Amino acid sequence: MQLTPRQKKAAMLVVLLCSPWLLCQTWIAVGAPDEAFTSMPVCSNDSGNCAHLGGNAMYRMDGDYTLIVNQSSDVVWDKVVQYIDDSGSDILVEDKDESGDYYTHFVERTSFWRFPDDISVSLTSIDGLSTEIELHSQSRLGQGDLGVNPERLENLYATLMA
Repeated sequence: MQLTPRQKKAAMLVVLLCSPWLLCQTWIAVGAPDEAFTSMPVCSNDSGNCAHLGGNAMYRMDGDYTLIVNQSSDVVWDKVVQYIDDSGSDILVEDKDESGDYYTHFVERTSFWRFPDDISVSLTSIDGLSTEIELHSQSRLGQGDLGVNPERLENLYATLMA
């Protein structure tokens, strides 16, 4: 099938418009590969691309948060799994121990540019009927996150408290 000159111009325009996005995706793939966290990370004191809630630390989270959920860790874990499924995230680490404690590290991506953000969730069973939560979100690239990581934690927190 032979393209007309008009179709060729349209195809070139599409390629030119998509090339910055494609170059960015290549840069992200090379500069920010997946690396699994097997324990809860912490934010450095001057980080602009990290948020944390729980574990005796709160960083870049405004508001009053309770870190105890009056549900078993199994029920809270099901909510975490549903959040991960709904967001289309990729799980890098998933761990449960015999006492009912859970830990996961997953990657959520921004919608258009597809920048990867690492999210870690720790659930500690208190008495089989309640659970202590700890949440962490950080961007892999850049010095700032335009408020994306605190917003991610707020959304995840709301899901766990529902």
